[in-house]
Amino acid sequence: MYVAYRLDFVLLAVTLPLFLVANLPMSAWLVVAVAWSIQRWVRAWAVRRAETTDDPRTLVGLLAGSLIGRGWFMAISIFACGMVFGDRAGLCAAVLTIALFTVLFTVEMLFKPFEEAGSK
Repeated sequence: MYVAYRLDFVLLAVTLPLFLVANLPMSAWLVVAVAWSIQRWVRAWAVRRAETTDDPRTLVGLLAGSLIGRGWFMAISIFACGMVFGDRAGLCAAVLTIALFTVLFTVEMLFKPFEEAGSK
């Protein structure tokens, strides 16, 4: 099941040759790869911290704050990519980010209920 939670990174790796073959802006792929990795690290950190707290306000604050902050971080990264490297790079970065989010969201919706059921 652990591999399922890394399918977004598998997609990121698979898109690298696609970007090369299709002559898409490598700057877009690089910006998304770095930003996605950072936001996933922040997500893991927030979840680990949330699991160690007994205070519901701290739990909600960590998870909700992390969610909102990571969304803004990705949006600003895409915007900056478009401003610095051009519209085509910004569009490629946006499409790649949407694809990565879709994979991550789908995997979590499919496997999270089974993970929680197995821990009971």
